[in-house]
Amino acid sequence: MIQTDPKGYLTCDEIRIVEDLVEVKGHRVLELGCGAAWMTRLLATRLGARRVTATEVDRIQHAKNLAIRDLPTVEFRFGGAESIADPDAIYDGVFLFKSLHHVPVELMDRAFAEIERVLAPGGYVYVSEPVYWGPFNEVMRLIHDERVVRTAAYAAIERAVDSGRFTWERQVFYQSEGVYPSWDAFAERFIQVTHTEHDLDAARLAEVRAAFERHLTPEGARFLKPHRVDLLRVRHSTT
Repeated sequence: MIQTDPKGYLTCDEIRIVEDLVEVKGHRVLELGCGAAWMTRLLATRLGARRVTATEVDRIQHAKNLAIRDLPTVEFRFGGAESIADPDAIYDGVFLFKSLHHVPVELMDRAFAEIERVLAPGGYVYVSEPVYWGPFNEVMRLIHDERVVRTAAYAAIERAVDSGRFTWERQVFYQSEGVYPSWDAFAERFIQVTHTEHDLDAARLAEVRAAFERHLTPEGARFLKPHRVDLLRVRHSTT
């Protein structure tokens, strides 16, 4: 289900959703596709995880993450969700913050099998995905249209539940505010990235800029970015 009624969304930062849904403090957790480690830092500090393993498949970003020196309870590791370099049943929780749709579609089911394998009995998997709807999406789809991969990600979640590997515990829709003071700031954040190659010619780049600048005010461009969170619980036998 995709919620397209703004009244069906909470408006808050994602960390509030995490705090409401799962227990992190004192637990060992895995973050798959950690990007620039913004949520990694919050899991380790604000939420007090005992240990965070944070993986990334973008080698340039991973090298930057390895240079972080003030997160002693975090291990940064190169690797994808479909092949997790850990023994069985060692994590209490697994997080995918807007990263499932970046897993190759043909490997999404394998990723959930791997997640099941490394979760301890009763462990959870928290999956957050952007919703293909709203003004922010209308700008972003001009850069990289993710309709197909986001649809595939939702389908993979459903298959993980239908397979009996997981139970579906909660589903929450929220929107978080993004403020971009200028076109240059927006382009640096979403176009000049290393994790995805955007082949934008001059005409398409001008189209993206025009779409963005329609939202630009003296205080910057403000967007409410919609997301869907699915909280699944692993169905390992405890005997």
